[in-house]
Amino acid sequence: MKWSNLNISQYMKIRVLFFLVAIFGFFIMFRFVGVHSKGNKKVRTIALDTVTDIDGNKYQTIAIGKQVWMTKNLNVTHYRNGDSIPNVTDDSLWSKLAYGAYCNYDNKTENAEIYGRLYNWYAVNDPRGICPEGWHVPTDAEWQTLIKYLGGENEAPNKMKETGFFHWGGKNKEATNKSEFTALPGGSRHKEGPFHNLGKHGHWWTSTGGGEQLAWYRSIFDENLAMVRKNDFKTHGFSVRCIKDE
Repeated sequence: MKWSNLNISQYMKIRVLFFLVAIFGFFIMFRFVGVHSKGNKKVRTIALDTVTDIDGNKYQTIAIGKQVWMTKNLNVTHYRNGDSIPNVTDDSLWSKLAYGAYCNYDNKTENAEIYGRLYNWYAVNDPRGICPEGWHVPTDAEWQTLIKYLGGENEAPNKMKETGFFHWGGKNKEATNKSEFTALPGGSRHKEGPFHNLGKHGHWWTSTGGGEQLAWYRSIFDENLAMVRKNDFKTHGFSVRCIKDE
């Protein structure tokens, strides 16, 4: 069909069609691609498909820079090969563990449904794997890459924290979640067994050991403080985020 043969009605219909296609394209771009200011640099995020763990839990994923992360804390109770991860509720037993285990904050499953489960580092480091196929627990260096991309230890926390006050409380007014990481304050379980700081602190294991009894982790707090990198006992219970294999 030649343009010269079109009448005015046909020509206008084609123009309207092109306009609608363009509008749809812009909608898709802004729905799935976020570009946020990071000083003089842009923070680029792209919403991707979901991934499913061995228990059938689904996780939305997000590309942040060149990395792909889950947007929720891990909630799995089995290793990748189907073996059960022990659920240890007793404080005295938890403090003596030298093998992988998980717990729910305050031993309540309703907390796990929101914040994910808490794992000791032995579960993180188990060769059977706790992340889905094609995913792994990030190294300390991979965490550092994320934090650097988001502007460093001082700027990253508010760009990672879920917005609003429902989970983080009244001190969360500066959170933007520009990265769409959606960090939640899942608290922790101390190496001696007690639970601490649900709704106030979020702690995430790295897969990097720091000695015979120690391993590295990252923390975000409700007080809008800088992100903390610390080396502590492997028997603590912390949250886990998975990152996609390169």
